[in-house]
Formats: sequence, structure tokens, C-alpha cells
Amino acid sequence: MINSLQIQNYAIIESLEIKFSKGLTIITGETGAGKSILLGALGLIMGERADTKTLYDPSKKMVVEAFFDIQKYALQAFFDENDIDYDSELVIRREITPSGKSRAFINDTPVNLKVLQELSGALIDLHQQFETLDIHQVSYQLRMIDALAGNKEHLLAYQQQYHQFKKVDRKLALLREQDAQSQRELEFVNFQLEEFHTAALSESEQTELEEELSRLTHAEDIKRTLSATFQGLGESELSVIDQLTEMGHSLAQVGKHDARIRQLYERFNGLIVELEDLSGEFERIADATEYDEARIVEVQERLDMIYRLEKKHAVSTIAELLAIQEQLEIQLRAIGDMGEEIERLNKERITLEKQLREKALELRRRRQDVAPQFEQQVMKMLQQLAMPNAQLKVNFEALEQLSIMGLDEVYFLFGANKGSRLQMIKNVASGGELSRLTLVTKSLVASAIPLPTLIFDEIDTGISGDVALKMGNILRSLSNQHQVTVITHSPQVASKADAHYFVYKKEKTDRTVTNVRLLSEDERVRAIATMLSQSPPSESALENARELLSLA
Repeated sequence: MINSLQIQNYAIIESLEIKFSKGLTIITGETGAGKSILLGALGLIMGERADTKTLYDPSKKMVVEAFFDIQKYALQAFFDENDIDYDSELVIRREITPSGKSRAFINDTPVNLKVLQELSGALIDLHQQFETLDIHQVSYQLRMIDALAGNKEHLLAYQQQYHQFKKVDRKLALLREQDAQSQRELEFVNFQLEEFHTAALSESEQTELEEELSRLTHAEDIKRTLSATFQGLGESELSVIDQLTEMGHSLAQVGKHDARIRQLYERFNGLIVELEDLSGEFERIADATEYDEARIVEVQERLDMIYRLEKKHAVSTIAELLAIQEQLEIQLRAIGDMGEEIERLNKERITLEKQLREKALELRRRRQDVAPQFEQQVMKMLQQLAMPNAQLKVNFEALEQLSIMGLDEVYFLFGANKGSRLQMIKNVASGGELSRLTLVTKSLVASAIPLPTLIFDEIDTGISGDVALKMGNILRSLSNQHQVTVITHSPQVASKADAHYFVYKKEKTDRTVTNVRLLSEDERVRAIATMLSQSPPSESALENARELLSLA
């Protein structure tokens, strides 16, 4: 609950503080006195934006500070999640400097407006004329029905399993995508390996093939050169070997007389033997050397294939290609088959979905059971609030896919006048009708739903007399379970207050400022009497005011 609100340097407020009752706080005052300014300041606490135009004194900082007792709210997790110190006594502060810098604080920790809006939305329900209200929202309407149906535990069990279902669903989708990606990778790796396996590379073959190609393309030159060489060495009439042999005979003769020559002869004779061997090798190579065009084409094609692979993989040797092939084989072994895990998760998903649909149908049954009574109670209470022909219908639409709330879309259809077509609330209800409808529905679910502090602005617009008195009774009853603050022009509603504040303007030397004060019992009588008649109030108005207060 909100304990107090302090405002400094905002609009026409120089400085004021208002303390809120645990039950029903009523705020009244003259038109233009500044009641709406209080709501504007409270809006800042709820995360609304503001600028320097709202500064009472443009040279000073504006500060709006609200103090809450939150020990009954389960908000510890919110504070932990946002790294904010938790205390059962909460302080929210908004500041706007003359330079236009806006800051928000929760327990003196700076926060952004999104965090502030999330927290304050759990604390304050601000119901203003002509603004978007909770009851407009389909999700809020469903929450009302669930509260009346006592679905809290059922819905919690469903949602816990739903989160598990979505987790499995996301994991399954991710695994299927990964498996599809793996299959694409597998196909690509297999394609590349097939090229390597077809190539059947050996590390030294590129050099050997390049040499063979060179030899084959120069076969005629090789054959001609080698033939001329072995002919010159041993086959011609004046062959080198024959001439050297004759020289050897001569050396052998003179070597008989000189040991040194005999040694040289041995070396010389070895040369002749070597030349004879060389001549034979040249002859054999020449005889074996032939120009083979078919083999040239075959070798060239093999080399071209090797060169294409090297270019494709940006390398220059077969050794590097073989290293890539080995890496691809390792990668192939690493690509796992996810089929078994996909099948397991899919079975789990099917089981969870079946269980969830059973829970969702039970939620639907419980919702549909309470809807007719809720409709009747709303229409009965609206009749008391001068809407005798109002009709409300809780409409159910079945969803095909599971949602966080089950298999139902629930929304209210409303018609304010006799014979009017029922339509969605946001399309048909006027401001005054919407105010009364919201009050009625919230009062019916007040004991079943954790509604925050309720603040109603001019919810009594367009009503008076006995209807206003009945509205006051509803608000009073609502305040027995929740903190309620009402800004009103109705004396009947004002008479129900636990605490009655009066907003008034005060003239200063250079400008007008807004002040607020808590009324004593005598002041309450005079204020309500003034609302009933005029200022100053007549004696009969004072008597009527005392009667209203006695009824409260």
C-alpha cells in the first residue's frame, strides 16, 4: 500500500505531503484546485514522462517521492532480478532538473522508466476517466474469470508445465535445425571426400608425373642425343672406346718398365670399363625411349586433376591435399547422428502437449462454470448504479494452439442500453459507463485477485443521489480488503471516507499554489455540506451532511 506522497516544485505545487489511509481515502476540492495535479505527480511515480514545463520554479529541481509498505507483496524476486536492495518500506523518487534531466530511483538505486513502470504497476491501479483501463485488456478480463474460478493453483501447475513444454519445443526445433545443418555439412564433406577418394593421391606422384611428362614430350631429342652418344663412344669406326683401348695397349707395354705407369694404366683401364657401361646404358635408354601421345594425354589429365584440387583448396602440394583429406575424414567422424535425441524429445513433447491440453480443458470447464454467475452479479450491481439495461457476456473462443493461459481466449461483451448489440468493451463503453463497470467487476473479484492499491478519478461522473450512495457503499466495501483512494465530486461518495483530504488553492504574492489538508470531523461536515449545496452551506445542508456521515 502507498503510505504517503511528497511533492516539491511540481506544477502549481510548491511543497505538500498527503498521507493515505489503509482503507478509503477521499480527495475533494474545488474545480481547478489541483486534484488532477496530484494524479499527475503520482503518474510520475508510475513511470510517466515529464519535462521542465512542470517545474513550479524553473530554477529548482522537482522531486516527487512516494512511500510504500510492500511486505504483503511477493516482490523480492523483482528486486533481486534488477539488483535493487529490498526493504519492506519502499521509496520511489522522481527528479527533474532545470536542465531537463529526468531521473528515477527505487530505494535510492537509479533505474530506467521501464523498470519503474513494471514495479509501480504491481503497486498502483490508477483508474482515470477517458484513459486506457485494465478492463479494456482481454488478458485482464481472463485474469478476473480465473480469480473467480479459483484457478490460481491449477493455472500455476499448467503454466509450469507449459514453460517446460516450450523449453522442449525450442530445444527440439534447435536440434532439428542443427541436424539439418549437420546433414548439409555431411553431404558437403562426403562430396569433398569422394573427390579425394576418386583421385587416390600419393604424395610423390606429382613430381614423378611432371618428370614423366617432360620426358615424354622431349622423347625424340632424348633418343637422338643418346643414340649419337653411344655411337660415338663405341660403335663408330673411330669410336672413343676403340681409341682408348689402343692407348691402353701402349701403356701396358711401357708399364712393364715403370711401376708408376702400371698404376696409371689400372686407373686408365677403369675409365674404359666405365665408358663401355655408360655406352650400354645410353643405348638401352635410347632403345626404350619412344614418343607416346596417348600416355602424354593420360599424364597431362592426371596432372590437371591434381592442379584443380590444389587450386580448389588453395594449396600447392599433394602433401597439403592429403592433410586436408585427413581433416575431412576426422570431421566426418565428428558429425553425429541426432536422430535418437530428436525422437526422444519429440515423444516428450507429444506427452507434454497431451497433458497440457487436459489441464487446459479443466481450466476451461472451471472458467465456464463461474461465468454465468459473474454476468448476473455484474448486471445486478450495474442496475443499482443507474444502468438498468446494461448487459455483460463473458465470451469464450477456443484456441487451436496452446498458450500461456490455456486453450481459451476470453473477453467481455458489453451493451449499456436496452436492445443494443453486445460488443467488446473498448468499442462500446463511454467513460462513465466504463468507470462503473470497472468498479463493479473489481469489487466482485477483490477477494480473489491480488489487486494493487486502487485509485479512482471521478468514477462518480454523471451520477448522484441514491446511485452515488450505492457507489460509495461499493467503494467502502472494496476498501475493506484493499487500499482505495477516490477523487470525487459526490458528497455521497465522500461521506464513506476513512480519511478525507481537501485540495485548495492559496494566493501568494506573485502566484497561486495548491495545498492539501486532512479534514477533521467538523471540517468534513462542512465540506460535504458545501458539496450538497453552496459555500457557505445552509443549515439544512449541514444536517444532510451529518446524516450522510452517520450512515457511513
